[in-house]
Amino acid sequence: MQERARKKSKGPLIIIGGGEDKEGERTILREVARQLGGGKLVIATVASHEPEGYFESYQRAFNDLGVTDLVEIYVKDRSETLDPEKLRVFDGAAGVFFSGGDQLRISSQIGDTPIEQRVRDLHERGGVLAGTSAGASVMSETMLVKGTSGESYKIGDLHMAPGLGLVRNVIIDQHFAERGRFGRLFGAVAHNPRELGIGIDEDTALVLEEERFEVIGSGCVYVVDGAGVTHSNIAEAEPERSLSMYDIRMHVLSSGDAFDLAKRRPTEVPDVRKSHAIEAQLAG
Repeated sequence: MQERARKKSKGPLIIIGGGEDKEGERTILREVARQLGGGKLVIATVASHEPEGYFESYQRAFNDLGVTDLVEIYVKDRSETLDPEKLRVFDGAAGVFFSGGDQLRISSQIGDTPIEQRVRDLHERGGVLAGTSAGASVMSETMLVKGTSGESYKIGDLHMAPGLGLVRNVIIDQHFAERGRFGRLFGAVAHNPRELGIGIDEDTALVLEEERFEVIGSGCVYVVDGAGVTHSNIAEAEPERSLSMYDIRMHVLSSGDAFDLAKRRPTEVPDVRKSHAIEAQLAG
């Protein structure tokens, strides 16, 4: 019993909808810094085909937030994931931050490699994992990789692929309200009604610990629940037909709200998180 009590739980996941503020109050990056506690941060730019400039922008943004020990990890090809020099980047790290780009590039280049194992090991030890835009989508077990934004969802217009599975039973979409991605998230939930669809606006993040997340940032998080759907034409209709679904449930959460993934319900925010939010506002 004592051994079990001493075992540290997994670290937090900070899942960002993209476009996080890097120059003003930096609410989201400030939360990443707080969770790191002054530790080393690995910036993973794997999602980008042209990573130049990504690392430097985060280096500037994090510098006066107390995160000064930053290193970059980038792989052009899967063979590089076996390079001992690449793996040593993770030595002593307190967290990993996946930048934006193409989520399929993250899963295809580091999935089931020593680099992915280093990321998982860090998370299991209590380390922080953060991801923005593509780095957010890849955290789910099933990820959206293509689908029309800003239009009604057509049944054939959706592509999904396996993600890293760091959070299960959800499908994550990003740049959500800004790119009008409601239709494609409804479509993803129609395909997988047991999974919650989570859409995250820009400059907005959810901080997930155990089975519960809290919202921070300037926008909203949308949770689409298809468990109670009484009708969907997803299986019968032609690919060019628009989706129809009845009795779908959606929650809209803003900064300070919280959600229990196990209960599939909004929940109260503990006083400790409220106090952190107040401290961050005062510090800003």
